[in-house]
Amino acid sequence: MTSTLFITGATSGFGEACARRFAQAGWSLVLTGRREARLQALTDELAALTDVHPLVLDVRDRHAMEQAIATLPAKFERLTALINNAGLALGSDPALQCDLNDWDTMVDTNIKGLLYATRLLLPRLIAHGRGAGIVNLGSIAGNWPYPGSHVYGATKAFVKQFSLNLRNDLVGTGVRVTDLEPGLCESEFSLVRFGGDQAKYDATYAGAEAIQPQDIAETIHWILTQPAHININSLELMPVSQTWAGFAIDRSRN
Repeated sequence: MTSTLFITGATSGFGEACARRFAQAGWSLVLTGRREARLQALTDELAALTDVHPLVLDVRDRHAMEQAIATLPAKFERLTALINNAGLALGSDPALQCDLNDWDTMVDTNIKGLLYATRLLLPRLIAHGRGAGIVNLGSIAGNWPYPGSHVYGATKAFVKQFSLNLRNDLVGTGVRVTDLEPGLCESEFSLVRFGGDQAKYDATYAGAEAIQPQDIAETIHWILTQPAHININSLELMPVSQTWAGFAIDRSRN
């Protein structure tokens, strides 16, 4: 029986790379994204490899998510796995200088969007049972603080704890849950965070040999194709060039 995968935020970065990797492996795909032209182009590309059902929507829109999932075509009703990839960071300024609208957007996308997709798809994953899986995209920012991470890091700490708690609720169902926590990755994610500032983006990755979206897709494919009795609870990964910064010290004596 063909495996079916639901990916949120499939029009760029990790989501797009995962769509390509799993299509190559023969999985059927349900792909969500806000940008219709991009989503359709990806659907057209992957349709030569597998069955693809695109959903143009914003995961923050609970009603749209409910409607789209309730009316999935029969071919895509039986779900094997969910990748909660949709998420973003906005800005890297200190908290006092941040826009509350950006904070709302991060909370609504990184937390509430993930919750909507998870809760609405859980019945289908539980119906599949043994071997089904959820991969939530966390971040090292959920484990390690750094300046400018404030709300973004806090949302990823939520993802980590929610994933662990969800594992407890799903015991006996056969459904697996993983919190994947990448470090420095080179993708459109950072260009969005920096408000389209290409120079800042380039400086962030110069000489770093950062993780690429394809690396994350390969890791997620590995997670979801482990034997059904194995659960990868959490997995943190960084490029070799990245490590933990020293603790900051204020020497101004203010």
